[in-house]
Amino acid sequence: MKEMTILLFERLGLLLIIAFVLTRFPGFKTLLNREFNLKMSLVHAGVFGLFGIAGTMAGVVIDGESVSHFAFVMTAVEKDQLVVSLSLVAVVIAGLLGGPIVGTGAGLVAGIHLLFLGGVGWLANGLVNPLTGLLAGLTARFFSQERVISPLKALFIGVFPPILQMHLLLILQPVGSDIIDKIGLPLVLSNSLAIAIFTAMIAIVLKEQENEAAQATRQALTIAEEALPFLKKHHSKEMAAGLSNLLRERLKLAAVSVANKQEVLAYTGIGDDHHQPGQPVGLSLAHEAMETKEMKVATTRSQIECSHKSCPFEAAIMIPITEANDVIWLITFYFRKAHHIRPVELVLAQGLGQLLSNQLNVLAAQSLKLHIRDAELRNLQAQINPHFLFNTLHLIATLFREDPKKARHITVQLAQYMRFNLKLVSNPLVPLEKECDHVNAYMEIIQARFTNQLKIVFRCPETIPNVFIPPSTIQPLVENCIQHGLRNIASDGKVEVMIQQEDGRLRVIVRDNGCGFPPELLNEVTNKPLNEHQNSGMGLFNVNQRLISLLGEEAKLHVGNLASGGSEVSFQIPMEDPNLKGGF
Repeated sequence: MKEMTILLFERLGLLLIIAFVLTRFPGFKTLLNREFNLKMSLVHAGVFGLFGIAGTMAGVVIDGESVSHFAFVMTAVEKDQLVVSLSLVAVVIAGLLGGPIVGTGAGLVAGIHLLFLGGVGWLANGLVNPLTGLLAGLTARFFSQERVISPLKALFIGVFPPILQMHLLLILQPVGSDIIDKIGLPLVLSNSLAIAIFTAMIAIVLKEQENEAAQATRQALTIAEEALPFLKKHHSKEMAAGLSNLLRERLKLAAVSVANKQEVLAYTGIGDDHHQPGQPVGLSLAHEAMETKEMKVATTRSQIECSHKSCPFEAAIMIPITEANDVIWLITFYFRKAHHIRPVELVLAQGLGQLLSNQLNVLAAQSLKLHIRDAELRNLQAQINPHFLFNTLHLIATLFREDPKKARHITVQLAQYMRFNLKLVSNPLVPLEKECDHVNAYMEIIQARFTNQLKIVFRCPETIPNVFIPPSTIQPLVENCIQHGLRNIASDGKVEVMIQQEDGRLRVIVRDNGCGFPPELLNEVTNKPLNEHQNSGMGLFNVNQRLISLLGEEAKLHVGNLASGGSEVSFQIPMEDPNLKGGF
């Protein structure tokens, strides 16, 4: 018995090596993922059946009381010889992984082989394999929630097939009890241990796949995040060059190209002596990828369609990038050899294409939303209050009789004010100096209208900093003070406008000595239009939305009441920001 046990374990070592090689095949993944159809079930049944035949060939032959040592059981045995097969290991694994169909199919293949070998127990050996495959497949249904059965459970399950084989040998073709004693325990130990080891191998393979998938996912997410600055570029060739360099550096590819529907925009990597930007997209597979919006893989030189004799590439992955359901770019990964394209590369390419497409769609949606909101806000700001215009014209008409010189001055200020408002829709940002001129024009008109009621003070640095702000930002704050803060003030009203430089930032403060904001409105007046309140409107809300959308959250309005009476509205922006560009 000891000799038999050692011999079976030695032969199982060879069998487990074959099993390990089997787990390296890509097609094995479908079995582990339990992606079954009739065709794949038959394929897996055949593969495990051949694995079972290998187990039989690695078994031993008992001739009476002795063990005949054969390297392989290749031919039929004598009538008085018994084949001790290791095929049950493969059949049990087939049933546990593939269910009853795969298990029974593998058992039939291995069992028919044993029937042809003949010898003592040929019927029992031939019958136990399909029966074991069926029972193992049915047993697997109890563990359907587990991706792979644990080695401990497999060890327990592996005990029963050899016991079933011993009973069939005793019932169908009686053999001596001494032979059963000789092979029974070694078969139980070797089979159960081999099945447990095989399931442990499968668990390791699954862990490797999960680690590769997790690594590919992390890499794709990292690249997509790093690609965001390039995706925001408006110049397509700058975007393509930055993206191709990033992809080649991060993925360690032989070469990367980025193309639109007509031509190659950027190329990075080996083979740049004949693969160059500006070349037309001539690959039929590339056009197919753009038409179908699906990733395509070239695995031969003919599919790459490169006419250069020394082209180093044999394979490529072509990834269409879509925006608004339309392909705008085609990213191509080039490989020296076809076998360099592993499943992880395909998964990474697929995921990266989807991430970049999603990012483009998000950026397009954000840009459209900002443009629409900015256009609406600027159009609102560009509307001249008819009452303000009527009152100013009435003031000018009165001044022409009393003070023609001042009337002409106010007319010039009104013209400047209106000209500025008409240009609001064409520029998102304007120089601070232009904004100050606009505020001065408005203040002089208001000061002329309410000479005896209020005083407006404008304090700014002698040299106005060269920064850009949204147009008509300060004027609505002054208007809010006059219309709402000082609405009940008959005399001695005061509005102060201050522009200060503080720690590399520009701070604009507008305050008045009026009634202030009701406490319940302080936290709402800049966040939503409070049209239901008499002392509120769209002014502060519009200004706050434009500051945030164009300059960022840090530029939002801060509103508060002063202890001495009145209110203060302020905001701040960076003194130097290369992204702040405008013109007027």
